[in-house]
Amino acid sequence: MDPVSQLASAGTFRALKEPLAFLRALELLFAIFAFATCGGYSGGLRLSVDCANKTESDLSIDVAFAYPFRLHQVTFEVPTCEGKERQKVSLIGDSSSSAEFFVTVAVFAFLYSLAATVVYIFFQNKYRENNRGPLIDFIVTVVFSFLWLVGSSAWAKGLSDVKVATDPKEVLLLMSACKQPSNKCTAVHSPVMSSLNTSVVFGFLNFILWAGNIWFVFKETGWHSSSQRYLSDPMEKHSSSYSQGGYNQDSYGSSSGYNQQASLGPSSAEFGQQSSAPASFTNQM
Repeated sequence: MDPVSQLASAGTFRALKEPLAFLRALELLFAIFAFATCGGYSGGLRLSVDCANKTESDLSIDVAFAYPFRLHQVTFEVPTCEGKERQKVSLIGDSSSSAEFFVTVAVFAFLYSLAATVVYIFFQNKYRENNRGPLIDFIVTVVFSFLWLVGSSAWAKGLSDVKVATDPKEVLLLMSACKQPSNKCTAVHSPVMSSLNTSVVFGFLNFILWAGNIWFVFKETGWHSSSQRYLSDPMEKHSSSYSQGGYNQDSYGSSSGYNQQASLGPSSAEFGQQSSAPASFTNQM
């Protein structure tokens, strides 16, 4: 039997059935999708400039751009429709900071999720041996939840800027030849942004996963167990004091009943003395 089958038969991967390890595995998978759809993007658009003088026209102008979307560095040449002179045009904008931050968060989240999943599966006993492992895991989970929220929001705004800067209608406005009514400028095709839209969706899904996993990691820490003990101690004290109160009440009831029986004794004796008085009076007669 191979080692993987031995581990599986021994129940080593049983930890993946628990919410803590299962969510970590999902975070690992979603992080891959996030940085792959953003960091691996490359796209472009094609423009056409039809000059009044057909010999000066250029009907296939390709503008390519890619991650990390430093659009101001993307340059291309277009005809001016004024002889053989050509105009050098560059796109507007720079979304590299938000894109690189998003991909960086995704890569580090992937690495941590991979390491945490390995620990959950193969070193679960050592992980729960003391409180240090769960505490570090809890703090890192909270930090990554915040980073996913910030990174996804920033990248969503950066993607919006990329879409505006690469809109063919906006790019045509940068060309001097397109400002002349005698020339005809058109967009052959627009860039495809579906993968970039998917990356934003995966970014917010990662935030939801990491934020939801905070509770399951918190349950592994000593803070959760101490809070449980803090809540159970007052209830135990209350129940014990109630039991003592019932015991005192019962003993008080029995003692009071005893006193009542004792008080009845003299009354019966006195009643006997009172009944003997007429008999003595009869003897005297």
